[in-house]
Amino acid sequence: MTTLKFIGKDPESKTGNSPTVFIDEESADLVIQGWKADESTLAACRRVGTIPDDEAVVRVPAHMVEMVKKACDDAERTHDR
Repeated sequence: MTTLKFIGKDPESKTGNSPTVFIDEESADLVIQGWKADESTLAACRRVGTIPDDEAVVRVPAHMVEMVKKACDDAERTHDR
């Protein structure tokens, strides 16, 4: 069973449900819940390569950058154990 460490949710979320940042405590992978990318964003991503069926493109608002940085720092410490 995957164990996720909750880092934080978008404090400006209208519903309080997303976007959300987690760390997988076993693999130190970041797990991001965000808004599904629109077709324009997907088209821009496809200009540099395909998006495999088992992958998704999500958006996380810029005001959550500090939260993502914290997740990266925590993931690095988890990975180094």
